[in-house]
Amino acid sequence: MDRRFLTVLGVSLVFALVIASIFYQLTARAGAPKKVEQQPDTKDIVLAARPLGVGATVTADDVRIGKVITAAFPKGAFSKVEEVLDRSVISNILVDEPVLDGRLAARGSGVGLAPIIPVGMRAVSVRVNDVAGVAGFVLPGMRVDALVTGRPPTGSQTQTTTFLQNLLVLSAGTTMQADSKGQAIQAPNVTLLATPEQAELLTLANSEGRIQLVLRNGSDQVIAKTFGKDVGELYGGHKSHGEAPAVRARPRVEPRPVVVPPPPPPPDQVVVIRGTQKSVEVVNNRTGEGGR
Repeated sequence: MDRRFLTVLGVSLVFALVIASIFYQLTARAGAPKKVEQQPDTKDIVLAARPLGVGATVTADDVRIGKVITAAFPKGAFSKVEEVLDRSVISNILVDEPVLDGRLAARGSGVGLAPIIPVGMRAVSVRVNDVAGVAGFVLPGMRVDALVTGRPPTGSQTQTTTFLQNLLVLSAGTTMQADSKGQAIQAPNVTLLATPEQAELLTLANSEGRIQLVLRNGSDQVIAKTFGKDVGELYGGHKSHGEAPAVRARPRVEPRPVVVPPPPPPPDQVVVIRGTQKSVEVVNNRTGEGGR
């Protein structure tokens, strides 16, 4: 056989084997089953089913169970609903936010606002109207000043005075109270954090006058010096009706100087010498003139 023919045949066989090997590898990879990806481990977590405000007591309807990756489980979170029931909220919790141990009061510390009251402080509620409550914009966490309007015991005019400043609002809401006829009415009230002395002033002002709350910036810690305003200043300093009119003062009259007449001239005197005796005689001018 021709040597040239054998060389071409050998080269063709080699190429055929290489192509067959490549095709086999591609077919094997395409037909191989895909590996199943492993799912990360998850863990139950207690989430808020609704917004929870400060002072609220957690119930079964307030929370729900969700899923979270075990590696991302927050510190202080809970996995069972029973661990958060009947505990008071001391920091606002948003909807779908994990319920953390630092947002809840310890068991046995009380319910409502009691757990968030610092030692030595008091929570006192005052009744206000819609205007005094800044049209409903007084919310927990805000800072307010308290003004009282009334008539002082030693004054004759109604006066408004800022008697407390920079008070923290713990809660704001509406309660049902009885009016003078015994019928139920809605009474907006605001609970403020105060010292025992401030609590006494708030209670006294609530019973003796009308309380007005004034919003202030939470970062403003300056205590302003005020002296109060009365009705007379409100109307430009004029006295109110019913008071006696002011008496107009008479113009001051300067006294006239007293003119003192000059003293009369001294009388004429005549010295008479009789022998050894000497005497002085007064001569009357008018008599002398008449004798002439």
